[in-house]
Amino acid sequence: MEQVTHQGPMVPGHYFKHLLRAAGAVALAAVLTGCGGAGSLLSNPRVTDADNDQVVTVGDSIFALSGELQDFLEEEAGETFRRYTLSGAEITGGALATSVANQYRQAYADNPAIDTVVMDGGGNDILIPAIALDPYDCKTQWYEFGQLSDKCKALVDDIYVDAVNLLNEMHADGVDNVIYLGYYYTKNGVFLLDSMEEAVDYGDLRLGQACSFSVANCQFVDPRASISDGDIIADGIHPNTNGSRKLADLVWPRLQPLL
Repeated sequence: MEQVTHQGPMVPGHYFKHLLRAAGAVALAAVLTGCGGAGSLLSNPRVTDADNDQVVTVGDSIFALSGELQDFLEEEAGETFRRYTLSGAEITGGALATSVANQYRQAYADNPAIDTVVMDGGGNDILIPAIALDPYDCKTQWYEFGQLSDKCKALVDDIYVDAVNLLNEMHADGVDNVIYLGYYYTKNGVFLLDSMEEAVDYGDLRLGQACSFSVANCQFVDPRASISDGDIIADGIHPNTNGSRKLADLVWPRLQPLL
């Protein structure tokens, strides 16, 4: 169905609550149903009517777990935006949460007057299997430097295709601008994820290319140089308040001229 031609430290108590809820949600994912799936249990609430309905955020738990990244952007703008992000969301498909593609489609169904989408997507497609049994061999140890597996590259290439198709869909629907936030390096914490650097590098390369090769007016934001281990909570994945602030500071200069 390819449609494209291009190819730790202590953390605040509220984050421990999020982590406990996340563990319970994963255990119940096979039996829970309803709006958003299990991921909705550990996400900031959906906002379908905001001060500025023409700006929509879709994506995964980098946005959705604490909601602080969105909070900071709205604080800078002095107005609220529509929110559809869900923890556990993959770019298409997925069992834990409504996919990023379907989040966008829900936002469009609610109100098609969308000028700007702020988003991420694709990280869980790599991370969830890696945390489980790593069937795509996306972890590389120190002695495997420069040797990201072909299976992992093929997985990321599929994510690239899904991203381009989604961006093209947004363009066809009349979305004027997309700001696509990439991913930073994870660390060892509750999950041992320090060995994901090369997968993150290849993933950001391909997501950046998705922005460039789609027909959408898409700006890719690369956070790798800005986010350090100290900006990530104890699970090894999600940004703490300082990390969310840094991400917002990267996105805001792209978003401000579009408001």
